[in-house]
Amino acid sequence: MEARPSPTLSIQRNRTRPGFQLVAQQTLTASRADVFAFFADAFQLERITPPWLHFAVLASRPLEIDEGAVIDYRLRLRGLPLRWRSRIRDWRPPLRFVDEQLRGPYRRWYHEHTFLEDGPNTIVRDTVDYNVPGGALVHGLFVKHDLRRIFLFRQQALSELFARSVAPNRCEEP
Repeated sequence: MEARPSPTLSIQRNRTRPGFQLVAQQTLTASRADVFAFFADAFQLERITPPWLHFAVLASRPLEIDEGAVIDYRLRLRGLPLRWRSRIRDWRPPLRFVDEQLRGPYRRWYHEHTFLEDGPNTIVRDTVDYNVPGGALVHGLFVKHDLRRIFLFRQQALSELFARSVAPNRCEEP
């Protein structure tokens, strides 16, 4: 069996606009259709977000995702309760989608998810262009470290979910 490449994660200054860019990539052992179906269910975010964020989707099931859909979330960051509202800006199953923050802790949050076929596997790439209040100082002291922890947790959770034989695109009811 051929080894899958290790997940990668980088955070740096954005080269094309003010702010920063996070790029995370990993290969999952599942078809692109199955991986996209997992991400198309907004409630799956609760399974791949660290518990210390107390993250919850504030919507009723089922939640139809399509271009223009608006989704509200609740979380706690460094003990502070926050609300986050995002909009699906671009929706192209099973290739990609983009969500952008309408309201939340960032000055700008533009998150592109892409799904590339790699034989029977799928390469998942997250590219997040963002800006934070307080600029480089606040980013260096807090935001960069928090985002690294969040996305490393997410990569680990995705690897574990897709390594199991259980269909990860089925959300467990509370």
